[in-house]
Amino acid sequence: MTDLDISEVAHRAGVPASTLRFYEEKGLIAPIGRRGLRRQYDPGVLERLALIALGRTAGFSLEEIARMFAPDGQPRIDRQVLVSKAEELDRTIRELGVLRDSLRHAAACPAPSHMECSTFRRLLKAAASGGVAVPPRHRPRTGPGL
Repeated sequence: MTDLDISEVAHRAGVPASTLRFYEEKGLIAPIGRRGLRRQYDPGVLERLALIALGRTAGFSLEEIARMFAPDGQPRIDRQVLVSKAEELDRTIRELGVLRDSLRHAAACPAPSHMECSTFRRLLKAAASGGVAVPPRHRPRTGPGL
């Protein structure tokens, strides 16, 4: 396979070119040169971008993902880090399941008012004490295309 320019990489990876430039700034990817003003990449960058996308989907920060690559650019993923992230996801899934079930109950509750529903009141109490999970999509993200 021949070298790919930035627009081809962006198209194939499904990310804007600005995200590729941002990943470059963060040291996650590197072009192999330029053809005119256009950055050129080794085709292997597509696999690296797929690993970055998978890491982002799993909730890893860009800094955590950067540590998953050896100095030579090859993946070096600590299995214990993966186990820890899986356990974190399990906790989030459990918390979100409780939240979902509570909201469904509140929606169908026969109490005259949500404030008279004991299940809804427990949900409010948990939210007041920080015991309700915030879905990952509500956490602040930084950088283009993130």
